[in-house]
Amino acid sequence: MAAIRVVVVDDSALVRSLLKTLIDRQSDMQCVGTAADPFAARELIREVSPDVVTLDIEMPRMDGLEFLARLMRLRPTPVVMVSTLTERGAEATMRALELGAVDFVSKPRLGVAEGLHQLSDEICDKIRAAARSRIWRRVQPPCAAPTAEAQRAATPAATTPVVAPRGLGRLSTEKLIFIGASTGGTEATREVLTSLPPDSPAVLITQHMPPGFTRSYAARLNSLCRLTVREATDGERLLPGHAYLAPGGLHLSVERSGANYIARVRDGEPVNRHKPSVEVLFESAARVAGPNAFGVMLTGMGADGAKAMKLMRDAGAYNICQDEASCVVFGMPREAIAHGAAHEVLPLQRIGARLMEQLAATASGPTHRV
Repeated sequence: MAAIRVVVVDDSALVRSLLKTLIDRQSDMQCVGTAADPFAARELIREVSPDVVTLDIEMPRMDGLEFLARLMRLRPTPVVMVSTLTERGAEATMRALELGAVDFVSKPRLGVAEGLHQLSDEICDKIRAAARSRIWRRVQPPCAAPTAEAQRAATPAATTPVVAPRGLGRLSTEKLIFIGASTGGTEATREVLTSLPPDSPAVLITQHMPPGFTRSYAARLNSLCRLTVREATDGERLLPGHAYLAPGGLHLSVERSGANYIARVRDGEPVNRHKPSVEVLFESAARVAGPNAFGVMLTGMGADGAKAMKLMRDAGAYNICQDEASCVVFGMPREAIAHGAAHEVLPLQRIGARLMEQLAATASGPTHRV
């Protein structure tokens, strides 16, 4: 297979050199050019047509967000952002993902050379995932007039808020929704959450994300959703109408305390190379919530959570996986489906409504209890 062709855009000569070296060491990728600012990058991308671009956010003459917006509009290309771990950097990174970036890497503020070398595997894995992503399905290039079919494939349907089923109050206390996601998952999770009613059962989310970014992500979701969204806190009671996000660098799970469900947020070893790990969250869902759980596996690279999602199904949970056509990377859903974990495989825009339909179906019959 042809090597993945990568363009590196960063105003730091040191970072450009380090990233080029890391990329060129891989047998399946090649750095085909570097640029110090978006203007040079624009000409370089036109010349070499890369498969993936790594893009800094803070640059002179034009910041990375403005360049990303223009690139997605004029020449959609998979982009991995290289962002600084600051509050402002985290907010800008969330905006970059909203604009169409596939993923991001947090650039160390001190010890850049050593830090980037330590992140070598993560950087290269994210470049590989970006090269396989379906960025063209999310962003419509303004070239030749697209067919109606191409427009439907490239433009996500607007999120339609779901009407809560009757009798949801009791079920909202008894049921829990568990979501796992990775590459492309920030926008996919937003799509699901913004469709849910304000009295939805509590939602627990593990999105692969490093420390320092989940607070901004939770705040952004909270501003868009009818649910209250925040980072999970260890020991807190899980309430209907709330969504709880695993803090970056910590595992999230669920436990039972009397009649209530509570969140557990703890440190520990990475699971499937991830912390937080979907496997940890879904295993606790199988063990603690059983038939009161709904599982959702969204877009992402790898297989984290697939085995535990099968445990959820075996314990009586109802599971939905995102379909390949609407995924940025069809890795985690594919693995869950292969493990026999999914009851249904649905387009992203149908998942929220289907959760409420299934919840309504449980309201019409006996309700499972833990």
